[in-house]
Amino acid sequence: MMFWVEVQSGNLHSRSTYYYLVLSSLLMLFSFAQKFSALLLLRLAYQSLGVVYGDLGTSPLYVFYNTFPHGAKDREDVIGALSLIIYSLTLVPLLKYVFIVLRANDNGQGGTFALYSLLCRHANLKIIPNQHRTDEELTTYSRATIHERSFAAKTKRWLETHAFNKNSILMLVLVGTCMVIGDGILTPAISVLSAAGGIKVNRPDVDSGVVVLVAVVILVGLFSLQHYGTDRVGWLFAPIVLLWFLLIGGIGMYNIWNYDSSVLKAFSPVYIYRYLRRGGREGWTSLGGILLSITGTEALFADLAHFPVSSVQIAFTLVVFPCLLLAYSGQAAYLLLNLDHTKDAFYRSIPEKIYWPVFVVATAAAIVASQATITATFSIIKQALAHGCFPRVKVVHTSKNFLGQIYIPDMNWILMILCIAVTAGFKNQNQIGNAYGTAVVLVMLVTTLLMILIMLLVWHCHWILVVIFTLTSLVVECTYFSAVLFKVDQGGWAPLVIAGVFFIIMYVWHYGTLKRYEFEMHSKVSMAWVLGLGPSLGLVRVPGVGLVYTELASGVPHIFSHFITNLPAIHSVVVFVCVKYLPVYTVPEEERFLVKRIGPKNFHMFRCVARYGYKDLHKKDDDFEKKLFHNLFVFVKLESMMEGFSDSDEYSLYGQQTVESRDAVLNNNNNDNTASSNVDLSISTVDSIVPVRSPSPVNITVQSSDRVSSHTEVDELEFLNNCRDAGVVHILGNTVVRARRDSRFYKKIAVDYIYAFLRKICREHSVIFNIPHESLLNVGQIFYV
Repeated sequence: MMFWVEVQSGNLHSRSTYYYLVLSSLLMLFSFAQKFSALLLLRLAYQSLGVVYGDLGTSPLYVFYNTFPHGAKDREDVIGALSLIIYSLTLVPLLKYVFIVLRANDNGQGGTFALYSLLCRHANLKIIPNQHRTDEELTTYSRATIHERSFAAKTKRWLETHAFNKNSILMLVLVGTCMVIGDGILTPAISVLSAAGGIKVNRPDVDSGVVVLVAVVILVGLFSLQHYGTDRVGWLFAPIVLLWFLLIGGIGMYNIWNYDSSVLKAFSPVYIYRYLRRGGREGWTSLGGILLSITGTEALFADLAHFPVSSVQIAFTLVVFPCLLLAYSGQAAYLLLNLDHTKDAFYRSIPEKIYWPVFVVATAAAIVASQATITATFSIIKQALAHGCFPRVKVVHTSKNFLGQIYIPDMNWILMILCIAVTAGFKNQNQIGNAYGTAVVLVMLVTTLLMILIMLLVWHCHWILVVIFTLTSLVVECTYFSAVLFKVDQGGWAPLVIAGVFFIIMYVWHYGTLKRYEFEMHSKVSMAWVLGLGPSLGLVRVPGVGLVYTELASGVPHIFSHFITNLPAIHSVVVFVCVKYLPVYTVPEEERFLVKRIGPKNFHMFRCVARYGYKDLHKKDDDFEKKLFHNLFVFVKLESMMEGFSDSDEYSLYGQQTVESRDAVLNNNNNDNTASSNVDLSISTVDSIVPVRSPSPVNITVQSSDRVSSHTEVDELEFLNNCRDAGVVHILGNTVVRARRDSRFYKKIAVDYIYAFLRKICREHSVIFNIPHESLLNVGQIFYV
C-alpha cells in the first residue's frame, strides 16, 4: 500500500507518513493508557487493604481458640477444622461477597441501607412518601427499567401493594443495621484483646487482668482519637495491613515446612464430612468458632467507600485470600504437633526471633481493623439517620477531601462504653467470640435476603440463578446460625441484647417520624383558604423574610395556619423550606434546590425543597442560606421570562413541552409558575416540578420587549433584597406526638415514653441547622396517634 501511494504521487508519500506517525502515536497512547489504568487499579487495590480488609485479616488471632477452647482431641479434628475454614473462606468472602454482593453497591456505597436504597429506587418500598416525580430525574437516581410482564414486575407489584411487605423489608434492614452496630462494639473488643494477649504468651507470669487493662487503655485511646478522623493517619493503614498479611502468610509457609506439610490434605472436602460425623454435637457447636474466620466480610461490603469493585477483588484474590489460607494452614500444621496449644495458637506458632516485631504489627493491625469497623458503624448510622430511622445526632465531617469520613460524637462514646464493658466484663476471648459470631451470621442472613430482591428487581437475573445463590448462601449461613444458637448462653446473648435495644430505638423513632409526616399531610392547609385571606394573609406584613421549616414537599403545612391564627403579624416574604433525604447516595450541588411560588405574586410566598442523599451532610449555615436566596432570585427572573408562555402547557428553557396532570390541578387549586434553582431549573403552572438545565447558572439576564414585565421583575427582586436585609427569621415547628387514651398499652409505652424520651435527649432541629437563638421562633403543637 505504501509503495502504491508513492507511485501515484510524491505528495501522498509525506501524507501517508504523517498518517502512519499519527496512528503509531495513538496506539502508543492507548497502550500507555492501559498501563496507567492497570497501575492505578493496583494502587487502589493496595490502598483498599487498609480500609476494607483489616477486620477479616485479624481473624487468625482467635479462630482456633474459639473452635477448640479446651484443646484439640485429635489430629483429624485439626485437619477437619482447617478444611471448614478453607471452604468457608472460599464460599462466603470470595464467591458470595467479592464476586457477587460487591456488585450490588450503590455508586460505591455498601451496607444494608445501600441495598435498601437500591430497592427503594426500583420499587416503591419507602414508607415515608415524601418523594416527587422530579426526584427520579436526578443524575444519581439511576435505575433499570422493568418489563411489565416479567417476573421482576410481578415481584415489584406484590411488594408495593402490601404495606406488610414494606414494613417487613424495613424491619429486616433495621435488624442488619443493629447487628452491624453490634459488630462495631465486638470487633475492637476481640481484636485488641486477642492482640494484647500476646504479652501473656511470652511472659506467662503476667496476670490476665494486666492484659485486659492494656486492651482497655488501647480502646480508650482509639475512641478518644476518633474526632481527628482517619485522613491524617489513613495513609499508614495500607502498609500496616499489607505488612501484616505478608507476615502471617510467610509465617504460615514456614510452619507448614517446619512442622507438618500433611496438613495440606485439608483442601479435600472429605475431611469436613469426617469432622462433623465424628464430632457429633460438640463438633457442630465448634462451627461457631469456624465462623469467626469469615468475620469482617460484612465490613468488607460496608467499607467499600470510593474503591472500585475491581480493585477490591484484586486485593482479595492476590493478597488476602492466599495469605489467610497460608496463615490458617501454618497454625494447623503447628497444632498437629501441639494439640493443647489451641488457646494461643497464633502467637505460639511464631518463630522466637521475630516474636515481638510480629506482636507490634498484630497490635497495629488490630487497631486498624477496629478503626475500619468503627468507621463503618458511623457510616451506617448516618444512612439510617437520612432514612428517618435514627434519632437526630451530630454528624461531623473529618476530611475535606473524602465525604465518607465522618465522626458522630454521641455514638462514639456509647460505642466506647459498651466496648469496654464487653472487654472487661467477659475477660474471655471465647465468650466474646461467641457474641461476635452471632452478630456476624445474622448480618450475613439479612444481606442474603436483600440480595434475592436485588437480583430480581435490579439485575433481572433468571430465577434459576437466584435459586442457586439463595440455596448455597442459606445452607452455609443457616448451618452456622444453628451452631451459634447453642452458644447463646455462653456470650451469644450480648449482640442480641445490644441489637434488641437499638432496634427498639430505631423502629420507634421511625414510627414517630412517620406519624408526624402523616399528620402534616392530612392536616395541610388548602390553597383556597390561603387565597381567601388575601395578600396580607389577614395579618400585618412586617419587613423581613420568614423561613418556615416543614417536612412537606408540597402544600401549605398546618403549622402555618397555627402560626397566623395565634400571632398578629407575618413577614413580608414567606418561604417554606423542606429539607428531605432521597434514596440516593448523594445529590449534586447543582441539582439540590427546587423553588416554586405559592399563590399569586402579591402574596410573596415561595417553597424551596433542598434534596440530599444519605451520604450528604446538611448543615444550616450562611452558605446554605445564601444559596437558598440565590435560587429564589433566579426563580423570579426565570418566572418573568416565562410569563409570555401559554398557561395550558409546561415549557422548559429549551422548548421541551410536557403535559400537566389534571389531577394535580384539582388537588392543588392553584395555577402558579415554579422553577428550581441554580443549574437545575423548571417552569411549571401547577405544584409539580419539571427540572431542566439552565445555560447560565449564575448570571441570568432577562431580555424581553415587555417593559412592564421587566419593571415588575426588578421591583420584586428589589423587594426581596430589602426584605432580606431587614432580617431573616427561622420558624420551626415543635410537634409533640402523644398516644390516644384508648390506645393499647404497648403503643402508649412506645409513643409517650420511648419516643418522647428520644425526642428529649436527641439534638433539636435548631441545633442541627445551627440556627442562632435570636432569629429562631418555635411554634408548638400537639397531635394524638
